[in-house]
Amino acid sequence: MNFSGRIAVVTGGASGIGAACAASLAAHGARVVVADRKPADSTAAQTVAIDVADENSVAAAVDEIESRIGPVQVLVNSAGVLQRTLPPEELGLAEWDFVARVDLRGTYLCCAAFGARMAARGAGAIVNIASVAGMRSGPLHSYGPAKAGVIHLSECLAAEWGPKGVRVNTVSPGFTQTPALDKGKADGTLNDATLSANTALGRLIRPEEIAAAVTFLASDLASAVTGANLPVDAGFLVATPWAAYGGLRRRER
Repeated sequence: MNFSGRIAVVTGGASGIGAACAASLAAHGARVVVADRKPADSTAAQTVAIDVADENSVAAAVDEIESRIGPVQVLVNSAGVLQRTLPPEELGLAEWDFVARVDLRGTYLCCAAFGARMAARGAGAIVNIASVAGMRSGPLHSYGPAKAGVIHLSECLAAEWGPKGVRVNTVSPGFTQTPALDKGKADGTLNDATLSANTALGRLIRPEEIAAAVTFLASDLASAVTGANLPVDAGFLVATPWAAYGGLRRRER
C-alpha cells in the first residue's frame, strides 16, 4: 500500500483508534493531517483544530487544509464520543443529543464537506469508523443507533459518489484497547475477562488492527470496494449467539 503524495485527513486523530490510523497512513507514505478538537503535536502529521459537530468549524477546517496543505484524497472519520450505559428513563435527552450530534451528524458534516470536493475532482476514499454496537442490540440507546446510522450513511454516500470516483466504506470495531475502554474498565462498566470471553478469538482488539483495516480500505488495493462495512471485532459478532448453546467450545489448556 502506497499513499505517497496523497493527503489524508483523520478526524479524532489525536488519540485512540484515530491516532493509530494516522500513524498507519503516515507509515505508508501519506501526508497526514490530524483534525481534532485538541490536536496534539505530532512529528508524523500536521494538525488542524476541528469540532466535527459544528458545521462552521468543519467548513473552516476544510478551507484551511485545502488552501494551506493541498487537496485531500483520503478522509478517515474517527472522531466520536461514547455514552453511559443507562436505561432510557435515566438517559437524559441532552446526553442522547450530544452523542448523536458528534457520532452521526459530525460524520455526515465531514463527509459532505470533504467528499463534495473529492467528487468535484473525480477521486477520493472515505473510511468512516462505526462500531459493532451499531450492528447489535446493547444498552447504548444513542451511541448504537448513531453508529448504525454511520453504516447506512456510508452506503448512501457510496452510491451517491461512486459515479464520481469517490469510494466510501465503514470499519466497525469491536472492543478495542483505547483510553475510552480503559475509562469504562476503571468505572466498573466493562471487564477485560468478560469482553474477551465474548469473542471467538478470546481477546480484545489493538488499535493498530483497526488502523490496518482502515488503511487497506483507503488504499488502491480496495479500488473495487465501496459501500462495505468491515467488522474488526475478534469475532464478537459470531461468538455472542453461542451463549444460547452454552458458549464457545474453548480449547482446553
